[in-house]
Amino acid sequence: MASEYTTTEYIQHHLTNATMCMSDSGVTSNLGDGNALACADAGFWAIHIDTLGFSIGLGLLFLFLFRRTAKKATTGVPSKFQAFVELIIDFVNDNVTSTFHGKSSLIAPLALTIFVWVLLMNLMDLVPVDVIPTIAGLIGSSAFGMDPHDVYIKAVPTTDLNLTFALALGVFALIIYYSIRMKGVSGFAKELSMSPFNHWAFIPVNLILELVTLFARPLSLALRLFGNLYASELIFILIATIGLWQLPLHFMWAVFHILVLPLQAFIFMMLTIVYLSLASEDH
Repeated sequence: MASEYTTTEYIQHHLTNATMCMSDSGVTSNLGDGNALACADAGFWAIHIDTLGFSIGLGLLFLFLFRRTAKKATTGVPSKFQAFVELIIDFVNDNVTSTFHGKSSLIAPLALTIFVWVLLMNLMDLVPVDVIPTIAGLIGSSAFGMDPHDVYIKAVPTTDLNLTFALALGVFALIIYYSIRMKGVSGFAKELSMSPFNHWAFIPVNLILELVTLFARPLSLALRLFGNLYASELIFILIATIGLWQLPLHFMWAVFHILVLPLQAFIFMMLTIVYLSLASEDH
């Protein structure tokens, strides 16, 4: 597939999302060139259908596998997959117990969901970059009569800034919820306005410092995950441009990423737990 494009066109094609435009009136239209700017110019909302499809599909896969394992769980000799699931649950539970100092039945399931879901999305980065776009091109050509060059798809949801920001905004909403739940509206406002300098004259300074810290949390969550996965996907694409000689390099980079991809999911989970633990402190 790389030989059909110049190097620049090949990279741009693989970094372009499959985009659908939706107008305010609800009318939808498929954008052939995947250019979200064309949606904005035409007064449409741009929806990355590949990001939504893969993220939702992987989320459902996580729910199916863990629910199926829970229903078939036995107190006797467990299956290999049950032992693997129990290992993940124990790992997440140990981190929640040691990090989160409040009382909430939501944190452990939330941490497990974040870790496994983000990990599954990250693992899509190990699929050779031409496999899924080639399959999508064949489907578009045979089923919809499209030129395969006009079929765009990105298989790694976490390389889309929209998804990483959506995850981070969900965590941010929980930070606000737990802050108000533990401290009340007045207590939360006092925390923002009277810390670190406990004097009314420093309220403007305190607000600037605390609001920057507050908004930096979801921003750092989103950008860290996006930056690492986008850079890694770009390197896989660059390796693919060299043709058949890519296989040894792809294998070496993939082996390295077997360590990196779980680490990024773990960091996202741990920062979420830490932020919610800080929000739950009532002093």
